[in-house]
Amino acid sequence: MVSGHLFHCRKNSWPPEEYVARTALQLLDLDGGSPPEQAWRRRLNSHANILKEFSVTFMEAMKMMTLGVRLWSYVREEASYGRKAPIDPFTRERCKPSASQGVPLGGMGSGSISRGFRGEFKNWHIIPGLCENSPVMENQFSIFVTRDGGNKKYSSVLAPGHHEGLKNYSDSGISSWDWNLSGQHSTYHALFPRAWTVYDGEPDPDLKISCRQISPFIPHDYKDSSLPTSVFVYTLVNTGRDRAKVSLLMTWANSIGGFSHHSGGHFNEPFIGDDGVSGVLLHHKTAKDNPPVTFAIAACETQNVSVTVLPVFGLSGERHVSAKEMWGTMSKDGHFSRENFNAGSSMPSCSGETLCAAVTASTWVEPHGRCTVAFALAWSSPKVKFQKGCTYNRRYTEFYGTSERSSINLVHDALTKYRLWEEEIEKWQDPILKDDKLPEWYKFTLFNELYFLVAGGTVWTDGQPPAIEGKSSPACNQQKHSKKGAKSESVKDNHVKPDAEQVSTGDDLPNCEERSVSMYAAVHGSHMPEQTNGLQEPIPYLISKDGPENVGKFLYLEGVEYIMWNTYDVHFYASFALLDLFPKIELSIQRDFADAVLYEDRRRVKFLADGTSGIRKVKGAVPHDLGTHDPWHEMNAYNIHDTSKWKDLNPKFVLQVYRDFAATGDMAFGRDVWPAVCAAMDYMDQFDRDGDGMIENDGFPDQTYDAWTVRGISAYCGCLWLAALQAAATMAHRLGDRPYAEKYKLKFIKAKAVYEAKLWNGSYFNYDSGTSSNSLSIQADQLAGQWYAASSGLPPIFDEYKIRSALQKIFEFNVMKVKGGRMGAVNGMTPKGKVDETCMQSREIWTGVTYGVAANMLLHGMEHQGFITAEGIFLAGWSEDGYGYWFQTPEGWTTDGHYRSLIYMRPLAIWAMQWALSPPKAILEAPKVNLMDRIHVSAQAARAAGEINVRKIAPDNRCIPSSTFQCEC
Repeated sequence: MVSGHLFHCRKNSWPPEEYVARTALQLLDLDGGSPPEQAWRRRLNSHANILKEFSVTFMEAMKMMTLGVRLWSYVREEASYGRKAPIDPFTRERCKPSASQGVPLGGMGSGSISRGFRGEFKNWHIIPGLCENSPVMENQFSIFVTRDGGNKKYSSVLAPGHHEGLKNYSDSGISSWDWNLSGQHSTYHALFPRAWTVYDGEPDPDLKISCRQISPFIPHDYKDSSLPTSVFVYTLVNTGRDRAKVSLLMTWANSIGGFSHHSGGHFNEPFIGDDGVSGVLLHHKTAKDNPPVTFAIAACETQNVSVTVLPVFGLSGERHVSAKEMWGTMSKDGHFSRENFNAGSSMPSCSGETLCAAVTASTWVEPHGRCTVAFALAWSSPKVKFQKGCTYNRRYTEFYGTSERSSINLVHDALTKYRLWEEEIEKWQDPILKDDKLPEWYKFTLFNELYFLVAGGTVWTDGQPPAIEGKSSPACNQQKHSKKGAKSESVKDNHVKPDAEQVSTGDDLPNCEERSVSMYAAVHGSHMPEQTNGLQEPIPYLISKDGPENVGKFLYLEGVEYIMWNTYDVHFYASFALLDLFPKIELSIQRDFADAVLYEDRRRVKFLADGTSGIRKVKGAVPHDLGTHDPWHEMNAYNIHDTSKWKDLNPKFVLQVYRDFAATGDMAFGRDVWPAVCAAMDYMDQFDRDGDGMIENDGFPDQTYDAWTVRGISAYCGCLWLAALQAAATMAHRLGDRPYAEKYKLKFIKAKAVYEAKLWNGSYFNYDSGTSSNSLSIQADQLAGQWYAASSGLPPIFDEYKIRSALQKIFEFNVMKVKGGRMGAVNGMTPKGKVDETCMQSREIWTGVTYGVAANMLLHGMEHQGFITAEGIFLAGWSEDGYGYWFQTPEGWTTDGHYRSLIYMRPLAIWAMQWALSPPKAILEAPKVNLMDRIHVSAQAARAAGEINVRKIAPDNRCIPSSTFQCEC
């Protein structure tokens, strides 16, 4: 816990009064219209600079040339099948990334749309794995104000008029609209999942306007947090002497980004819903047989607010009312004809034609009066389809059904429930925001980094069996069966579904081509199930093991540039956010990986780094990821290295499982995943070459730093291994598995002595035990295992003085010697205080790793160092003087601020800092005893310890002797 005030940060570094006049804030303080005290802020006229991408040095390029050629060939091969390679550094986006991002829209896992701080809707992530970056400029909010009997009129799009996208449109299109907003007196305030845009006298000097954007991201709410909808609440304050007629206009294109609106076959239709909710449905026919999407834009009619619609307008005016004519009607009348509600569905669009729709809400605001107007947006794409695999129902269909027209119900519920959402959001955020001990930058950055759980390509399914081509997938038939007696309970209805059948053996699966979608072989000891038609039994990933409540299955990308689902070595850092806010999702992900450990996919894969081949998924090895184009069924989309030889994945699995087990106290979870933990630990025996208990790295980048070679014992992987041994021993003890508890304790004692003897140099742990030029480097992430041990309530791996000494060395060298601590922690630093230039990654600053290092410092009483370390990420990435990476935090940047891989998973590790500051109750209140000391090692086990060098890879699925639970084998 934070023990006192943190002295190095300005107490009021971001007060709203610096951006909005105090009188305006007071006037807007109605129904949440005034922005909060703590928020990330920008003026709308701020320049959105083009971001600078990293480049490799000449020597790095020479070293990676062969890899580059193989990768280029692989990218072309995937493109020939109409697929995007998981890693493609050769294809550039049409829209160069800029410092213009803002809070994204919607809940988790149903497709996302981002909204820039200047108001543009961009980064369309509706189709899994595909992100269209360019803004759709037709999607806007606009305002029309009439005063003094029509003698005074103001009209403008509520976005600055200097958007690059405007120059592409003809005069009959949106360039004919009034883009009169300078943005000089308008400001944006972000506190995820909400954002406020305040127009202080723009465009009408006597009208104060606040637009509040609200999305249903609510911790521990597994229903509303899945909804693809957002609300925009306008608060209007008339400071003038005369009455003002105000009309707010929402326009929307029938598009999912890019050139999708030109494909044809789209149509719109008006609707009148319940409780005054009215608007337009925009039915979008996607390309390449992807599931359709239906947007709903709506406003809520009240006693004071009138809602009208224009179901269709176009840009050219050839078949429909043009954008210019639509604007003229609004400027003249301030509304559309009520008869438009009777228009019915429009004719489908032609190829190359853009269909748009408009909803307007009109009201009178009396002198010195106030009024609230609410709009909502929803997008219903109930099915999610992967290119090589199955089609799944999204999570929200559990509550709204699988019809695309459910978007009507979504906007209705959004407009009638958003106040309840805000109450829950404030209840969650207020304790942190009101904690005076915390630096102000930390408070809002903590929440704003959560943007990735919406904008990071998340997919959240209902957990039910998938289908292919509208049929039940034969490859997945087995997966629809749950364990005998397992039950699934709906979050919404609290009803118990019928018991699922026992898992099939695979013999009853239909014989057809779709069977090849998944080729997994279960491994139970040395036994392999019988094969049918030459194909292995598919992995039963969808077996329900989530206890009484099935929260579905969850995927999120490593990054929008690295298209791999649930990349596990990165999830190791990011998972603190899910465990803290949505623990049932986190346990579901761990169950998926536990299942994967025990299965094998024997299909051959070529590894690009060295050109060798191997099998896709090795039994006992934790997969790098759950796949790209067929997640769960075709794992390890990453094919640069053979990750079955990586040294960090298995220890990271054990550490995450134990942390989650300790934090939730879920004994059923611990019991279910224990066989996978044993298999993962036993698999690592093969990497202990000399039988001393410590694993060795193999002279290639065999861990998450996949361009940074490691030789012999490494600080990073070795520390992870020690922590995993301690976690496994403690978990075995808690589950009553005495033989394994003894085994892992003995191995821990043995390995720890070796690790310290080989790597400790008196002030920190050397990078590795090799003799290369960087073996003595100071690695920022050297104590990753200790970080997890402390986060899980385990005893320290090393003496406290060694831990603090190493962290202080990292702070003084990796942090403070890089631009005075204003950049974060560089990955590698030489003992002479120079950045380690061994490779691309050694000289990078990784944002998520920096947050993890800061969390480790907090856990060991180094609060000052921890917050200064993390503040470097804020200063370089989020501050007004930084490089512009807000709401798109990259994997890392160089010391000159050039990024690599925007919108990346790992920066969610800032929630590890909050975990360190406020540990969960189960860990905080756990008995303060060292469970390792309670593990009694028998003389027989001690004698056997010297004989443990058998490379036992196959998992041990025996019954676990336990006084804690009953084995159900």
